[in-house]
Amino acid sequence: MTKRTYESQTVYLILYALSISHLLNDTLQSLIPSIYPIVKENYQLTFSQIGLITLTFQLTASLFQPLVGLYTDKKPQPFSLAIGMSFTLLGLIALSFANHFYLLLISVAMIGTGSSIFHPEASRMAHAASGGRRGFAQSVFQVGGNAGSSFGPLLAAWIVVPYGQGSVLWFTAIAFLAIMVLSFVGNWYQQNVLPRRKTKKHSANLPELALPRKKVIIAVTILLVLIFSKYFYMASLTSYFTFYLMDKFDVSVQRAQIYLFVFLFSVAAGTFFGGPVGDRIGRKYVIWVSILGTAPFALLLPHANLFWTSVLIIPIGFILASAFSAILVYAQELIPGKVGLVSGLFFGFAFGMGGLGSALIGNLIDKTSIEYVYSLTAFLPLIGFITAFLPNLHHASKA
Repeated sequence: MTKRTYESQTVYLILYALSISHLLNDTLQSLIPSIYPIVKENYQLTFSQIGLITLTFQLTASLFQPLVGLYTDKKPQPFSLAIGMSFTLLGLIALSFANHFYLLLISVAMIGTGSSIFHPEASRMAHAASGGRRGFAQSVFQVGGNAGSSFGPLLAAWIVVPYGQGSVLWFTAIAFLAIMVLSFVGNWYQQNVLPRRKTKKHSANLPELALPRKKVIIAVTILLVLIFSKYFYMASLTSYFTFYLMDKFDVSVQRAQIYLFVFLFSVAAGTFFGGPVGDRIGRKYVIWVSILGTAPFALLLPHANLFWTSVLIIPIGFILASAFSAILVYAQELIPGKVGLVSGLFFGFAFGMGGLGSALIGNLIDKTSIEYVYSLTAFLPLIGFITAFLPNLHHASKA
């Protein structure tokens, strides 16, 4: 591959490999919330304890990500992706045998550690393979992850619920497949990207910030607040939507998992559009529509019957999901040259907010009711109004 090809053309094979590996990674991670109804009944857990399981997973999946990104900005580690997946593999084995609340926490912490290693470096590789189509590249990468997350409820309904917690061990085969794919991607990065990084390292100056430092700080703060809004609201759906359906509409566990799949599949579908549309019209507009556009549907959801609930979760998932790729690439353009750090910060903050949101929401459900909490969290997308204060970036890449 020539230098011109590397810099100007999108490497689709690598993007698709990263998307597939993200699909496999997040399929495995999605098993965690999907087995909540099972472990809650088996071990007599409270909603607060369910929230703590999510918090443990999300904190381990978030706290290390900025550190991993900062380190790999300076010293890229192509094969760290396969190493991260190995942590996930060990966590799955532990989860299948866990017979106590604290063992569940240790298991999900191992899976979270694998995630914190995976995401920053995988995002960097997607950036390297983008050929300038950064929004498109991040969306291809993200859609794999969200598609994988949507499979968790189906796997739980078809395999874990009928065959029990021990059936989680069967999914280690997916982890082995992911390790193979990630080893291939790591080899490409080592052969095609690292040599050029070393060549440029001594000749290129550090990229300048897209805006004055003060404006960059304000913009990043706004983006993080939007991430808070998005992932707190997402936590109410991903962790507790099955319980909401079972409590309000008296549906079975397996049927509730199917509805959760519909929501998560809508998330996966919406993810793909945010990046490419942002490449064409600008990230800010995509962020604005995505966060705030969810609000009308979210406000209606707590008052809907079962049929309209199944309808409303589709636009909620689709519209809300389009934000993240646009937010991430917008932040990377604000702080050029720090792809790993920015990816680690935003992935980590998103995971952290999801975990914190799940813990707080679970505690609030125990003290009030799940229907009350859904009525309360429905107002979170209104925070999208602050998108108006984001500065316009006039150098969006053209697809």
